[in-house]
Parts: sequence; structure tokens; C-alpha cells
Amino acid sequence: MVQGKVTFMEYVWYIIAALGAGVGTGLAGLSAATVMVPILIVLCPSFGGEYGAYQATAIALASDILGSAVTTSVYAKNKRIDLRHGWVMMACIISLSAVGSYAAYLVGNVVLGGFTLILTFGIGIRFLVKPDTSKSGADISNVRLGWKEILISLFFGLTIGFGTGFVGTGGGMMMLVVFTAFLGYDLKTAVGTSTFIMTFTALIGFISHSLIHPAIVLERWNVLIICIVTATAASLISAQFANRVNNKTVGRVTGVILTILGAAMIYLNYFRDVTFPPLVQELGHTLAALVIFLVAAVCLALLGFRFLHIGGEARRKVLHTIAFLIILVLLLASEHWYVPALLSVLFVVIVYPVLKVCETKGFYASLFQERTAGEVRCSLVLLFGTAAALIALFWGALGSELTVIAAVLAWGLGDETAALVGKRFGRHKLGWRWADHQKSCEGSGAMLCVSFLAVLITLTVGGVSLPTALLTALVSGAAATVTEAVTKRGYDTVTVPCVAAILIWVMAV
Repeated sequence: MVQGKVTFMEYVWYIIAALGAGVGTGLAGLSAATVMVPILIVLCPSFGGEYGAYQATAIALASDILGSAVTTSVYAKNKRIDLRHGWVMMACIISLSAVGSYAAYLVGNVVLGGFTLILTFGIGIRFLVKPDTSKSGADISNVRLGWKEILISLFFGLTIGFGTGFVGTGGGMMMLVVFTAFLGYDLKTAVGTSTFIMTFTALIGFISHSLIHPAIVLERWNVLIICIVTATAASLISAQFANRVNNKTVGRVTGVILTILGAAMIYLNYFRDVTFPPLVQELGHTLAALVIFLVAAVCLALLGFRFLHIGGEARRKVLHTIAFLIILVLLLASEHWYVPALLSVLFVVIVYPVLKVCETKGFYASLFQERTAGEVRCSLVLLFGTAAALIALFWGALGSELTVIAAVLAWGLGDETAALVGKRFGRHKLGWRWADHQKSCEGSGAMLCVSFLAVLITLTVGGVSLPTALLTALVSGAAATVTEAVTKRGYDTVTVPCVAAILIWVMAV
């Protein structure tokens, strides 16, 4: 049975976990379970109970099926699959995965093995040190599979196969090690071959889990849909990136991602029960969640910039979206107001000097496309400074986290919608006296609609009655739209969320 009520925060964790899993699969053949299982178990209360971990592994396996399949299709088009030397491992892994799945059910609440997490971190370091492994596997295509390679494949295949079912992983990391270190594959061929095998092991594992414990499908169908769609999309984009750059680049990117994800997962898996001071423990959990989100979001953004040719105002709004989602992640990952407030300030303290140094580099101008010098740095201070103040006042002093979440969503979603719609469809500029005449009626109308919906949904999910939520959303959405229209020179980052928060708290909270 599902343990506890699923909250809005949990849905955010589902998306973050699936994003991290998809990026890991597309770039390095990383099993979705390596990222998803610790997040679901540690940060999602509804996955508590005797079979919470069993359900989490089943959802990870389901996400692996399509994620590995689309990744395999991309690598196959680039001729990066070698089953001539991998068929023995494939047969062993597939045959033992169902056995491991049944054993996991008999044991009960099986948490993702720490060895897999340590391996993820270690492989990340390895690719940072030696990003290009193509030389070691460059001439194996015409070499027959010898008895030594068969013995290696049998030993590791049987071990990985049982582990894929028992722990709920697709075996991606272990296969990556075996293929690159023992069988001579280059990184891309190792990833393509391992994701091909993972497609079948994940399918068998998910079917076995579902037949043994049908509640996974009957009660967790919404989580399955969210995680499968998100992980598949992230896997496809990441795989396309990996096959369009050279081995050294993909090796370095893989090394960075695996190192960061491995460190975050080790923390969540090992240190969640260690007796730390409450503040340190909560800071650690929140930082781990933020790191996973940033890795996935930044990777997908950079891939979109390069291969989907996102530029101009659309690129600015992608970065804008990541920035306000950082605040949302901090809010949803924390139990006490002082944690997101402190981390908002620390984020500015750390990132501001980094941006200052990067402004002298050639890539900075093309990446951020600033309208004026230092725009990103100033916006960073305004955004996170305002967030820290709102959190301290409305959540800390007045006890309403809901107010801050609703105000941040009203501003973040509304403002970017206004900009995108206004740029594309804005034919009628605002003509009244106090308005910014560069803005349009079409953009303001779009912001009104989006802000209204953002506040309405947030308040309704937060338990506010529908009539009160409707009235509050209408008034605060209209006020936010007017405030955005009259605020000039980028200061709507401060004015819009402040006005929205005041009205939301007075009317609904």
C-alpha cells in the first residue's frame, strides 16, 4: 500500500530525480535507479514503509525501459553498439534479473547498494582524469571473443544480472566498467551496448516487480507517468549530445556529471541517518537536492542552446527559469525557513565572484547575452536577495511557506511568459502614463493568465478553499501584472514577488 499522502513537494522530487536519471543514462549509461531510488526513499515520505524501496526500484526500472531504448537508438544510428563481444554478458544479465527481483521481494525493503553509488563517483573521477578511452578499444571490432573474455563476461554477467533485479538497477555502471576496463570498448560503444542490454533487463525487472507487487502499477501510475516521460526526454537529448561531440568532450562531461551525482547520492544514501546537528543535516539534504537539479537543468539547457539553436530572448528566459526554479527547489526541500534563506544568500556569495571572473572570458557573452554589462550579476543579487527577505518575513516571521511559493511562481512563470509572448505577438504597446512603453498588452495579458493559474493551483494544493483561492489569485495576478508593467530596468524581480506575496498573505493566509 502507498504510505502517506503525496504532496506537491513530492511531485517536484519526481521530476528532479527523473531529470538526473535521464541525463546519466544518455551520457554514461547510468541506471535510473542510481539517482532515483535514494531521492524517492529519502525525500519522498510516501515511499516509506515496508515496500517503499521496492516500489521505488520498480519505478526506476520502468523509467529505464524507454530511457535506455531511446538512448540505444541514438547510439545505434552512430554505430556505437557491439554485441559481438557483449552477447555473453547480455544472456547472463537477462537470465538472472528476474531471480534477483523475486529475492528482493522476499527480503523486503532493499535500499540501493552503496557499492553502486561509490562506483558512480569513482567512474566520474576516472573520466575526469582520462576522458578519452577510444585508444584502448579502437581495434577490437575484428577480434574474436576469447576464453578469457568469456570467463570475464560470465562472472560479471551473472553478478550484474542478479544485482539488477535485487537492487533495482539496470546494471549500467557495472557494465560500463566491464566493457571499458576488461573488454576494451571505447566510452561511446560501452554506453550504447550497455543501454541496449538495460532496455531488456529493465523491462524484465519491471514486469517481475509489478507481477509480484501489483500496487506499483495500480497505486503508483501517476509517478510512473511523470518519471518515464521526464527521464526519456532527458535521455534522448543527452544521448544526442554525446554522439555529436568527440570522445574527450563526452568523457569530461560524463566525469563531471557522475562525480557530482555520485557524491550527492552517497550523501543521501549513507549520511541521512547519521546524527548531525539538525541544521547541518537539513542543509546537506537541501544541497544534495539542489546539486541534482542544477546538474540536470544546466546540462539540458546547454544541450538546447547548442543543438536546438535556442538564443536571444528565449535563451534569457531559459536561464531565468532555472534561476527561479532554484528558489523553488530550496523552498520545497527545506523544513525550516532559515535553510533556504541562508542558502539563497550563500548562492549569491559564491556565484557572484565566479560570474565576475567569467565576464572576461569569450564564452560568457554568447552564453548570457547581456543587455548591459553586469546585468546577470545584478539580477542575481536582486533575485536571491529578494527571495531571502521574503522567506525570512513570510515563512520565518509569519509562518507561511505557501505565500512565498505562490508569489515566486506568480512572478517566475508570469514574467517569462509575458516576455516570450510580448516579443513574438506584442503588437499593441502599453500607452498609459506610468507603464513601460516597451511592453505590450499581449504580454501583460499572458502574464495575468499565467500568474492567476499559478497562484490558484498553489493555494488550492496548499489547502485554501476554492472561493478564497479564486479571489486571491485574481487580485494578486492582476496586481502582479500591473506591477510588472510599470516596473522598469529589471527591478520587477523585486517588486512583483513582493506585491504578490503581500496580497496573497493578506487575502488567503
